[in-house]
Amino acid sequence: MNRLKTDRAHDIVLFGATGFVGALTAEYLAAHAPEGLRWAIAGRSAEKLERLRERLPGGSDPGVLQADVSDPESLRALARGARVLATAVGPYLEYGEELVAACADAGTDYLDLSGEAEFVDLMYVRHDARARETGARIVHSCGFDSVPHDLGAYFTVRQLPEGVPLTVDGYVRAQAMFSGGTFASALGQLARGPQMLAAARDRGRHEPRLLGRRAQAPLGAPRFAKEVGAWALPLPTIDAQVVRRSARALEQYGPDFRYRHYAAVETLPCALGGVGTAGALFAAAQLPPARRWLSGRLRPGDGPSTERRARSWFSVRFVGEGGGRRVFTEVAGGDPGYDETAKMFAESALSLALDDLPPTSGQVTTAQAMGEALIGRLRAAGITFRTADRRQDPSWRTRVPRPATPA
Repeated sequence: MNRLKTDRAHDIVLFGATGFVGALTAEYLAAHAPEGLRWAIAGRSAEKLERLRERLPGGSDPGVLQADVSDPESLRALARGARVLATAVGPYLEYGEELVAACADAGTDYLDLSGEAEFVDLMYVRHDARARETGARIVHSCGFDSVPHDLGAYFTVRQLPEGVPLTVDGYVRAQAMFSGGTFASALGQLARGPQMLAAARDRGRHEPRLLGRRAQAPLGAPRFAKEVGAWALPLPTIDAQVVRRSARALEQYGPDFRYRHYAAVETLPCALGGVGTAGALFAAAQLPPARRWLSGRLRPGDGPSTERRARSWFSVRFVGEGGGRRVFTEVAGGDPGYDETAKMFAESALSLALDDLPPTSGQVTTAQAMGEALIGRLRAAGITFRTADRRQDPSWRTRVPRPATPA
């Protein structure tokens, strides 16, 4: 543990614990936290928090803390009393900055589930320097955005030679419903293209230049990817940018690194349909009435039944090349939008609070901050990280991967 913070009242505080993903995260922590962990659930309604605490498994008895995003002092109090503060309250562009600022000032490690590129870039520009001064680690995107992709690329790089140019392509398959919060964030981003671009450019002006090395994440082009037996459609999500930032920060990615991020689609008609759906969603997001209607279809805090989540799965397959070597790897698990996101979020918080990690501060990625330690935790929790021999492994050649069984 970080001895500078052992006087804090709590090792981990989970803010937004009564939302759908927040409650799943609280349940996971209650079932898996080691004995002696000092943790608390936090949110706006003390009554809802008490009801949540009563139904947590394993006789867990976390603290209950009341705080509201509209009350900055309550957020500062949360940050001052925690070693690690994990927030599930989104959309983060609307509700997140005060807590990032409070954690940066207090030297408190911060985690969220944000897939909002604009928010992440703004937080870097506004709060990275202060977090470096206080020793706070600000780690965004600690759920399905972007843990499997960031750690999967890191895991793939570790199987390749060092000191040579490397390329990694990631191919995402999933059968699942995604959370209302994720959907709301995605709609917001689609409607804010100019603001996203401005935030990215501003970040670029503030980031230090990478000397003697290069790390890229180009969008790529649609194509049939024989290596995974699927049509590959470029995914313009935050995930590729997170991988690029890990590559910028870590020498293991070599002198010249390139990552491309795709959705893997089984048939050409499905691929064409996906492109059409994405175009229609983008167009609708530009119109406020249409955007409000779409937001009402799946509200933040809503989620599917346990039975529906049990049928969900994800697989991210990676093809890495460099130094004359080619490797095939996979990260796979169960329901990505809820169960596995809660697991990744909770294990990230536990890793920051309890593991012996490399010294980092400021805005950092999961690979940069936790790397091997978090991979070990997720493997123990039932998420697959594996290297495959594509010629001899029948499961690699199947178009629909068999999901890992969640722990």
